Parts: sequence; C-alpha cells; structure tokens
Amino acid sequence: MTALDTRPDTTTHRFPADFRWGTATAAYQIEGAASEDGRTPSIWDTFSRTPGKVRNGDTGDIAADHYHRLSEDIALMRRLGVTDYRFSVAWPRVQPTGRGPAVQKGLDFYRRLVDELLEAGIRPVATLYHWDLPQELEDAGGWPQRETAQRFGEYAAIMAGALGDRVATWTTLNEPWCAAFLGYGNGVHAPGRTSALASLRAAHHFNLAHGLAVGALRAGLGGGSEISLTLNLHAVRPNSQAPADLDAARRIDAVGNRVFLDPVFHGVLPQDLITDTAAVTDWSFVEDGDLATASAPIDSLGINYYSPTVVAAAPPSVEPFTDPSPWAGAEQYVRFLPAPGPRTAMDWPVDANGLHELLLRLRDDLPGTPLVITENGAAYDDYADPSGEVKDPERVEYLHAHLAAVHRAIEDGADVRGYFLWSLLDNFEWAYGYSKRFGIVHVDFATQRRTFKDSARWYAEVIARGGLQ
Repeated sequence: MTALDTRPDTTTHRFPADFRWGTATAAYQIEGAASEDGRTPSIWDTFSRTPGKVRNGDTGDIAADHYHRLSEDIALMRRLGVTDYRFSVAWPRVQPTGRGPAVQKGLDFYRRLVDELLEAGIRPVATLYHWDLPQELEDAGGWPQRETAQRFGEYAAIMAGALGDRVATWTTLNEPWCAAFLGYGNGVHAPGRTSALASLRAAHHFNLAHGLAVGALRAGLGGGSEISLTLNLHAVRPNSQAPADLDAARRIDAVGNRVFLDPVFHGVLPQDLITDTAAVTDWSFVEDGDLATASAPIDSLGINYYSPTVVAAAPPSVEPFTDPSPWAGAEQYVRFLPAPGPRTAMDWPVDANGLHELLLRLRDDLPGTPLVITENGAAYDDYADPSGEVKDPERVEYLHAHLAAVHRAIEDGADVRGYFLWSLLDNFEWAYGYSKRFGIVHVDFATQRRTFKDSARWYAEVIARGGLQ
C-alpha cells in the first residue's frame, strides 16, 4: 500500500518479504529491429516469413518495437512496481552467425537495457536462449547437432563477459521442450522440422548446452551470480487409476518432464524413456561425459505453467502412427483429453490446482532446490474500449487464482522465491502471430501505443501489498 492509501489492509495471502515480483518478455516477441545494427535472421525470422507457418503471415520484424522504446517500457515497469524483469538476449543480435566475436552494437543494446533497469531499481534477469537460434547454425544442422551446444557455451561466455558485472540472475534456456519437440518433432514451431529422432537429439543437446553454459557462466562470473534453467514442466494427470491410463501419464512425464529433469538434476537419462523410444533411437549420440556436464549444479529452477495435461491410454490400433508428433515414444499409446472448466483465448483450460500440484512434486523430487515461477499468465480477447480503457476481468481472475496456488504451495513447504507474470506487453505470439494477447499492457501495433489493462493495475496493487486480498 502507498503512504497515501488509507484503506484498511485486508491482505490475507501475504508472501515473504523478499519475494521477487516480476514480469517477463522474450526478445523475438517484442524487440523488432530485425535487421538493424548487425542482427541477422534467426530460425524464427525464417519460419515466420515462410508462407503458411504463422497466422496472417505475421512476423517479428517490428513486434512491439521494444528495441526503440526501451526507456518507455522500463517506465511501465516502474509504474507496476516490479522488483525484477526477465528478458531474453537475441543470440543473432550479439553473435550473428553463432560463431566468432560479438557485435558491439548488439551488446550495447543489452548494456543499456540492464543499466536503465538498475537505475530504476529493477533487478535484471537475463535468459540466454528463448528460441531464436541464428539461422546459420540451423543451416549447419541446428540443435540435433552437437556443435550447436558447443557454440552455445561460447555465446554464454560472451554474455558473461559483457554483462556479468550487472546481471544477478542468468537463465540458460527457456522451455527447451518446446524448442526441441515443437521445433523438430511436429514442426509447429521454428525451424519446422518433423522428425522424432531429431527432436530427441535436440533435447539431449539442449541439456548439454545448458551444462556448457553453466560452466562458462561460472568461469566468467565468479561466485556471486545466480544461475538457473527454465522448464515448462507438464502437470500430467491420468484420466483414471487404471493401469493403462497410469502408463500413459508415465510416458508423457518421461518425454515431457524427466527428459530434462533427470539429466540436469541427477546426471542420468530416464531408463523408461530409453525403452519407450527404442524404435526411434538407441541414444548413441549421448557421449561419455555429456550427462556429467549437463548436471552441473544450478542455483534455482524456473517453472513456466499455464494449464494441466490430462491423458488416457489410446485404444489399440493396427494402423501405424504417421502424423508428426512432439511426443516421441508415446504417440501411439496416449490420447489427450480436455480438462474441465473455463478456457483462455488459446483454448487452454484454466486450473490453478495444476500449478500447486507441480510445485509440491518439485518440493518432494528436488529437495533443496529453490523454485521461481518464471512464466504464468493467460491470453484473452481484450481490447481498448471507446474510452481507451482495457478491461480484462478474466485475466485478473486467472492471475489471482494462480498466485493463490503459489501461496498455498509455499505454506505447504515449497521453496518458491518469486513470480514472473507473462507477459508485460502484448506481443508476437509465435505461430499465432498477433492474434493472441498475453500482456497486462495493451499494445496497439499500428501506433505502438501502450495502455495499462485493468490487470496491470491489479498486479501493481498486489505487489504494493505484498500479497492477495
């Protein structure tokens, strides 16, 4: 509450005093300036310019024009009162070919971003990879190739040298599951390839890249910085306790969650995943020492959560499964069911209990690992009314329910240190283009005018109070 606010404090779900209140964005979704100051195409530039890949032919060429409106957007964050801002670095902006020296103009943009955040009293949280692989590295084979992981380690070292004295928290990867299995498995994300083998190879090389980046960051930063990884873990629910449905959930958990959790935290591949995918690969691309590298200790785990996943056993079929699938080793055995309840504009079910369940699972499976909600939010079909107001009560309800779930998880012993609302701005929503709005700040893409939605005002009050009414 502000000093001028004389209303009684009716906060009932109070968060710890040092809880980190943030918001998040990603470079390709907001920056624009796609060919300025030495930046070269990423796989998302190529993918979005390919006819039929992105709704309405939208691209991130301009997006929310954050590259030119950086100071304006930081002013919005100050109005919100956030303590932290999670952004991503565009790899092709600072190292256009994915090899060799950095482009200083690209580094200067992120130096200015970080400096202005610090001047505003906002803690910078930098993500090294949010899906924008330099196209030249994809042309050389992309994430299914070991070399890409090695190049990523070199890129991490560049960024540690450029910003290591000013960025307190570094996240290596954002949602490697989406990048591996949607990008290389069923092709709905860049680079649009459809190969179960390529998706599994990519997943492994993401784990290796993460470990190499941790090593590079530790070497370049010393001991004072926090290093993290962000995963979009699936809150998997079997439709029943029947053995076949339980096995369906196990398969999705293996290829959706443990494909990253087990190598990173335990230095092993899930044995059941190896068995499930035996018809695809023998995993011989995993070399000696890879898993030890992947399991380099980190300081926290970021969790992105939007909705639960409900599964059941697929009915027996004599027909081979041929459709491209992101679920290598599970596609013939699992069917996905709609969860009950209201839906967002993405047609995703709204169920905050899934977040609570996920946090308690991690409390039990990864004791001693601090957790941070690095993305949570919802898209709705909101718009500026004739008076210029943007009313989004569904989003407020969604956020309230999910923050309450986080608070309940903390009370139940989960070590949750912060919450980053997705997203600060309406932006380029990947294959949906500009048709879906996740922001708490409305962006008129024709004029680039920013307008606080009701949800932004609500979030500012939550931050000021340190909890929920």
